[in-house]
Amino acid sequence: MPITPTPKIWMNGELVAWEDAKIHVLTHSLHYGTGVFEGIRAYETATGPAVFRLTDHMVRLQNSAKIIGMDLPYGVEDLVEATKDVVRESGLPSAYIRPIAYYGYGEMGLSTLPCSIDVAIACWPWGAYLGDDAMTKGVRLKTSSWTRLDHNTMPPAAKTTGNYVNSTLAKVEALKGGYDEALLLNPQGMVSECTGENVFVARHGKLLSPPLSAGALEGITQDSVMTIARDLGIDVALSELARSDVYIAEEMFLCGTAAEVSAVNSVDDRDIPCPGPMTTAIGETYHRAIRGEVDRYKDWVEHVD
Repeated sequence: MPITPTPKIWMNGELVAWEDAKIHVLTHSLHYGTGVFEGIRAYETATGPAVFRLTDHMVRLQNSAKIIGMDLPYGVEDLVEATKDVVRESGLPSAYIRPIAYYGYGEMGLSTLPCSIDVAIACWPWGAYLGDDAMTKGVRLKTSSWTRLDHNTMPPAAKTTGNYVNSTLAKVEALKGGYDEALLLNPQGMVSECTGENVFVARHGKLLSPPLSAGALEGITQDSVMTIARDLGIDVALSELARSDVYIAEEMFLCGTAAEVSAVNSVDDRDIPCPGPMTTAIGETYHRAIRGEVDRYKDWVEHVD
């Protein structure tokens, strides 16, 4: 989906014009994939734009940096306020937000120890990642030939730029095969996640999602969905899932900041009931919660003004 420029990008403590937000071609993280990032959304609400679980996202950014040994020069509160500034400057009622921290220009070689650490935050308009009708019509999945990262190879708990080479390979393979998204298995052959979404599968009336131990990122949307499910009286848990569990799922959906809640209609050409009743109930509640329309979840919404 093409990026539509907005007026300003926050870079290292300053708002700069979109067209001036540049880095050198020898920037360290460009060569070695050592950046950390987040995907966040701001939504239009009755009282202006608000960012969904902004502080939680910035805490995860800090945690990702800590896992790879990167000492960010800005605290969570600084990054929260910077994000609000960027959204406010954009004039957009809703937006996708991309914070990124990376090792900058001036050193080359595998060691990051001498490198500067730069931080930037941008936002732009962006629709539903898997399509506007993904909630109702569902998406087609294909189990990828690429294996999800192992914990002792690349830490899946850290949202690092380099980790997403794995996701990119799987995504492109799925799209070229005529599917919408790829399902990744871990080295033990158990379900991990999709290329940018957590997975939920219904079995025996219970909703299950792979845990961090399976190689899945601990999703903020995943956590939101589990909270909503419990509040709706749905039995939900983190649990390992075999490939066969997916094939005979009673219903299935994906969730993530970009994809929001997206139903699945098939995996490897095995049809799955779509959309299921749990998917529909959770999706509808989530859709209202992110816009500040559910009192129970008001704390998840951080207003720009």
